[in-house]
Amino acid sequence: MLTAPVRTDGFEPFLQQDMEKGLLRFTTAGSVDDGKSTLIGRLLHDAKAIYEDQLASVKKSRINRSTGPIDFSLLTDGLRAEREQGITIDVAYRHFATARRKFIIADTPGHEQYTRNMATGASTASLALVLVDATKGLLPQTRRHSYIASLLGIPNLLVAINKMDLVGYQEEVFVRLQNDFLGLADQLKITAVRSVPVSALAGDNVVDRSRNMPWYSGPTLLEHLETVPIQPASSITAIRLPVQYVIRPDAAFRGFAGQVSGGTIRSGDAVMALPSRQTTRVQSIVTFDGELDSAVLSQAVTLKLEDEIDISRGDMLVSPEAPPTVSSHFSSMVVWLNELPLQLDRTYLLKHTTRQVKATVTRIHYRVDVNTLSHESTQELAMNGIASVELETSSPLFFDSYALSRLTGSFILVDPVSNATVGAGMIQKDLSRHLVEATVSATVNVTGASDADLQEVTSQERIARNGHRPAILLIPISVAGAAERALFESGFQTMVLRENDLSSAAFASFLTSLWASAFVVLVAATKVPTEMRRALEAVAGNSLVEFADVALNLERDEMLKQILSHAESLRVSQATSFRGEDH
Repeated sequence: MLTAPVRTDGFEPFLQQDMEKGLLRFTTAGSVDDGKSTLIGRLLHDAKAIYEDQLASVKKSRINRSTGPIDFSLLTDGLRAEREQGITIDVAYRHFATARRKFIIADTPGHEQYTRNMATGASTASLALVLVDATKGLLPQTRRHSYIASLLGIPNLLVAINKMDLVGYQEEVFVRLQNDFLGLADQLKITAVRSVPVSALAGDNVVDRSRNMPWYSGPTLLEHLETVPIQPASSITAIRLPVQYVIRPDAAFRGFAGQVSGGTIRSGDAVMALPSRQTTRVQSIVTFDGELDSAVLSQAVTLKLEDEIDISRGDMLVSPEAPPTVSSHFSSMVVWLNELPLQLDRTYLLKHTTRQVKATVTRIHYRVDVNTLSHESTQELAMNGIASVELETSSPLFFDSYALSRLTGSFILVDPVSNATVGAGMIQKDLSRHLVEATVSATVNVTGASDADLQEVTSQERIARNGHRPAILLIPISVAGAAERALFESGFQTMVLRENDLSSAAFASFLTSLWASAFVVLVAATKVPTEMRRALEAVAGNSLVEFADVALNLERDEMLKQILSHAESLRVSQATSFRGEDH
């Protein structure tokens, strides 16, 4: 038996105890008509988590598909179409609490058409409540949802074998279905599985123990929810803080706000900023309620650093001794959420932590048949499809594998035209090292050719790789840093040459090399000497573009827009990067 919660006297101790309760996010999963909404409605009702006006509204509803006075599914099926059809269409979130724990339920659709909604609801869950109809057994959609739960890294599965009242509460039926699901869980490599025989309609083993199944001695459904260990979303012990916002209320304070996505941050800890790789230490940890000695996983804080280093939104503060992977080429599992199929080599926006970059899916390794768990060869991915793919991004991401961290290992893909979220991804591994090894291997094995026999990399190949033509832009010093950052974030290979660089005797040679490498070179100077201008024109010819000096912020912003607009005109259709395995 579970021990009763400790009583507290007074409002403030009660409030403090309530604030210290753990929070369990869980999602429902299973096939249509397994009784998910009815089970959640029964759970909320028997746990005394329904307001009287809600209950009265349900009792008065003209729709009642149950044999009793209350159709519990109406407590969660909020859409009119859901109530009329008797199915869940959208994800319904419900909050409730008991004396031991707080809960957020994501009641997700069971129909195959709404698999993407199930993936959305399960993305933040720590437990999946999988329903199995005792009269039907494991159905294809039950397998599909269980696979998605394992794919999303949900650590705990609670299997509710429902409608036991329709099979006479027979222990043999429960044991058979429990064994069937354990076999599926073994295939999916899920180890934390608990099975409970229930009747959502009658309330057996939901909150109160059933008298109809004396042969079952395990916990009720609510008892398991109250006691299951809540595993963190990240097992990374090293510091991870994606920078959400730079806070500068005055000249005396400059802080970097974000949510801790890995490890514990303490005052005095050494941190490294990515992508610049500059190192410093945490001077203080600031929140609305004052300074903290430490910040833990999922806590939103602002860090003030000892040194003034260049950090902006999308950068990440990490442990110098254990940084994340930095790469623009990686493999991932993707759940496709859009009616339009995934298109290879089309540019999408990829949002990862606080960073947004352009990305293309360059290859689909295989599509998963969730009914058989087999891998199928394909060149496209339709809505609700799941596949292993390769992606390339315009700028590197800072990530850990999804298996280690759901926070720094996940991303979404967005259509840049409609702004619709089209895919959800779980990063598997970095491919940049494998690409280098494959390229070196392919080069060495080209018919035993010597260096003299191998063809040099051409300018056109570099342009195709970078996705843009080279350019030289003459700009004021005042916008050099902002222009370089804007071009870099937009995926351009860029470099700034300032006035001090112009006197170098190797300037012309250096400039020629940058041009041949398809760089967008920003020459920042108040005045360019005649001989240097001639050198620039000798390399760029008519492509040399000059932007006039600025004084006002409005003119400065307008100039940055013009620089970006000109850079966009340099883009070419992005060719597939060289891969050793394709040659």
